[in-house]
Amino acid sequence: MEEAVRISKILSELGLCSRREADTYIEQGLVTLDGKVVTELGTRAYRSQKVELKKQAAIQQSSKVTVILNKPVGYISHLDDNKAFRPAASLIIQDNFQVSKQHSSRNPRFNTDGLAPAGRLDIDSSGLLVLTQDGRIAKTIIGEQSVIEKEYLVRVEGKLINKGMDLLRHGLSLDGYKLKPAIVQWQNDDQLRFVLIEGRNRQIRRMCELVGLHVIGLKRMRIGNVLLGDLPTGMWRFLDQKEKF
Repeated sequence: MEEAVRISKILSELGLCSRREADTYIEQGLVTLDGKVVTELGTRAYRSQKVELKKQAAIQQSSKVTVILNKPVGYISHLDDNKAFRPAASLIIQDNFQVSKQHSSRNPRFNTDGLAPAGRLDIDSSGLLVLTQDGRIAKTIIGEQSVIEKEYLVRVEGKLINKGMDLLRHGLSLDGYKLKPAIVQWQNDDQLRFVLIEGRNRQIRRMCELVGLHVIGLKRMRIGNVLLGDLPTGMWRFLDQKEKF
């Protein structure tokens, strides 16, 4: 028997918006169920029914901005991490915008309200940080079901324990949680390449400590199919429409 679920969940499953965004559109009277406007939060429907965003909501959704930042060391990814440090979002200003032939050269002036990091990158790490107003993109990167790869270059010191590389690839646990398999390779004598499909708190640093290594530098190079590329440290650009995570 078919189960009725919240309309916000149906809209999210259809990829039209996030659940939170759906609730906002419902409050604005911009969601329809079988052609009739829905105004009550928590309204349920069957997946076989027709749930749609009105044109105004679709326009609002398409205007939401996503940017790629090359975060420097010394900046926190989230405002609530530590009030004493500067948030990465403070770098999203016109002076730090990179104009590129490869990527969108649209006007860097935009309303940054609601722009938030999709995932964390700790204060001692640098590299690719995605900030977005679009709940769909945030869900793709950090949602519970996400299997998006995240690639890092990690400079280390110390002596790797016996079978340490095998353990890094699969076999370690953090806080009682068994980590998922990872790709880990030596790039040179003191640098490792990590590819993860999860992102627990300071995961790579803690993994390395468990096998005798100390991280002295960590840079994220890729999230899914989106590359940091030659974006200079402290600079940002828009995510192109052709780029997909």
